[in-house]
Amino acid sequence: MKTLGAYVVDALAAHGVRHVFGIPGVHNLELYRGLANGPIRHVTGRHEQGVGFMADGYARVSGLPGVCFTISGPGLTNIATAMGQAYGDSVPLLVISSQNRQADAGSGRGFLHELPDQRGLANGVAAASFSIGAAQELPVALDQAFELFASARPRPVYIEVPLDLLAADGSGLPPPEVRSQSLRPDELLLESALARIRGARRRVILAGGGAVRAAAVLRKLAERLDAPVVMTVNGRGILPAGHPLAVPMSPSLPPIRELIASADVVLAVGTEMGPTDYDINLIGRFPEPTNLIRIDIDGDQMYRGATPAVALRGNAIAALTWLESFDYLSSSDTEGSARAAWARQAGLEAIKAVSPQLEQHVQVLDTIRDTLPTAVLVGDSTQLVYGGNLGFNGTWPGSWFNSATGFGTLGYALPASTGAGLAAPDRPVVCIVGDGGLQFSMAELAVLADVDAWTAIIIWNNGGYGEIRTSMLAVGITPEGVDVSPPDFACIARAYGYPYLKVTSRSLLEAALASFGTRRQILIIEIPVDKFS
Repeated sequence: MKTLGAYVVDALAAHGVRHVFGIPGVHNLELYRGLANGPIRHVTGRHEQGVGFMADGYARVSGLPGVCFTISGPGLTNIATAMGQAYGDSVPLLVISSQNRQADAGSGRGFLHELPDQRGLANGVAAASFSIGAAQELPVALDQAFELFASARPRPVYIEVPLDLLAADGSGLPPPEVRSQSLRPDELLLESALARIRGARRRVILAGGGAVRAAAVLRKLAERLDAPVVMTVNGRGILPAGHPLAVPMSPSLPPIRELIASADVVLAVGTEMGPTDYDINLIGRFPEPTNLIRIDIDGDQMYRGATPAVALRGNAIAALTWLESFDYLSSSDTEGSARAAWARQAGLEAIKAVSPQLEQHVQVLDTIRDTLPTAVLVGDSTQLVYGGNLGFNGTWPGSWFNSATGFGTLGYALPASTGAGLAAPDRPVVCIVGDGGLQFSMAELAVLADVDAWTAIIIWNNGGYGEIRTSMLAVGITPEGVDVSPPDFACIARAYGYPYLKVTSRSLLEAALASFGTRRQILIIEIPVDKFS
């Protein structure tokens, strides 16, 4: 007999899943039946929140859904924060949880792990949720989950299965349906967009996280149009550092807004145009561009943030491939490279005007990228990352992401780095985290050794919650609750058996990373902010 739990594993494998992140427990044992003998590798976290962040990092780098197994009750409440981050940043997660037996769930009688409404709790951080009431409902739920990932804005999907059903006979269930999606926008709307682009001379492209998988064709189109490409945080690297049309600057900065406002057509691809990218508490609401063309897979999001003149609902690759196939006016008419160069320089000056420390933070990140050009840089909500989100670029699409957008949680970077490394095992990973944020998920240090990671953890140590301390002082509040003492990170590294370095300059950091990049290893680098120059 094949149990329903074993069916889940086989169905995931049929959908191309090769990694599952979870923590086994008595309440989800059936999900593990046969897992050890199949094609899926299980990665065990130390806390369900870390499990969710690992799956998030894996999904961002691989382009595949990150899949998690949790127990009922605390397993779900622990992973809910990670689901919230994935929801905010449009990351596909599939969270499969056990539930108490059908007769006991939500009864209020005090069963172990009981919640009044477990599915209801998940609903707040999921694009869709399913509570399985009969064995034949499970294949439908799984198929719908993967169809949502392919055809809609990718966000978490939650499936819960009662304990008695997980152990029930699932041998007669149908195989999963694996479908492909092209999702090209409406032809007439594409032609309207084409006419507007052809008639323009000063074009600008806004590229968000939804354009990462379309980076190759977006680059071709940008070069044909001679259009500067303003990349949001999750779009960095779509045009690599050094590309003459790349503008890796926040649209919150005045010069970048000026660049966009001066365009006679703006093509926005896969960006929600939300405040964490376009209005990050600097100068006020982002002004709507004129003659805006938006490409987005989410029809509802299409009209948020800015109203398009042409709304192209569909897959970015399909839409951009169609647009790129046509002839356009000579690029010499538009001076796009010169406009992009001005925006980059003016953007850097604007960052420096906000704070000289932010300029230093961008320079530190430039050192990391230039020393390890093939690396994935994964950030937490910390000072280095805040500066990077204003004006740092990666070397390839998806090579820079962090939790300081959308939900904005702490403790993300370390476990997300583990997932990123599993998705790109031949690339080094750099985890950028503050001393405060690291302590949110420090137990996940152990997982790096479990998966033979190639990861450098850079700890930006400002002796507590430095950014919050600065914010308190800026508004006349006497700092309280922010001077939390960090542990001795050298001792922490020794406890896990990892090499440790303390660096006090960019040249020492460059040397440490150059050595790290020569071979697969785990390295902890501490940067004491008050001594760093």
